[in-house]
Amino acid sequence: MPRLREVPRAEATPEVLEFYNRLFGERDPVAEPGTATGTPGNWWTVFALVPYVFEHATSHFGMFGMFATESISKLDGKVRELAIMRAGYAQGSQFVFSQHCKAARRFGVSDEQIDAIPHWEISDAFSASERAVLAWSDALILQGGRASDELFAELQSHFSDEDILEITYHTLAYNLHAVCCKALRLEYDDVDERIAEVPVPGEGEPADWAGAAWDKKQED
Repeated sequence: MPRLREVPRAEATPEVLEFYNRLFGERDPVAEPGTATGTPGNWWTVFALVPYVFEHATSHFGMFGMFATESISKLDGKVRELAIMRAGYAQGSQFVFSQHCKAARRFGVSDEQIDAIPHWEISDAFSASERAVLAWSDALILQGGRASDELFAELQSHFSDEDILEITYHTLAYNLHAVCCKALRLEYDDVDERIAEVPVPGEGEPADWAGAAWDKKQED
């Protein structure tokens, strides 16, 4: 369950309640969780704790048409979703990746391309411009923005400066969501830490396996 308190319908501000109505109808999303896409919906109920943060996040969604009559973004939606999907995957957020696989299909990303996001570097499913976007996303997420001049030159050969700023902004904004979801245990990122020591078989006593192997070699 989320690490922070969720805001029930009765405590929601008018601005938050507008989204609750769109996503959950008349239900209290805390007492009766669940969205149309199958997520618990607790991103919304936790972000509702701070209405101005909630408003800032949802205004970003509105830039490209989510919960709005039209998109104000000039960037090709397919390009944006490729970058966001890769960001979600690279950051290890099941929620961001899964949700944007669904969004990507609406903008013309094929199932073959979605399946290839984890190994895009060796896939033939992407054009040169799409490969540049995916490489840029990796530079932003996996390399903390250390993008080479060569990569930037390739990206700039396909996209305008305005497009590149949008790609960068949207990718890093969803990196924020990916990190928040993992840290606060929201939605599909409510998972236990899987990296831990595996007990030694038998009595399960801790052992220095390298030292034990070396000692045995010396005895032999």
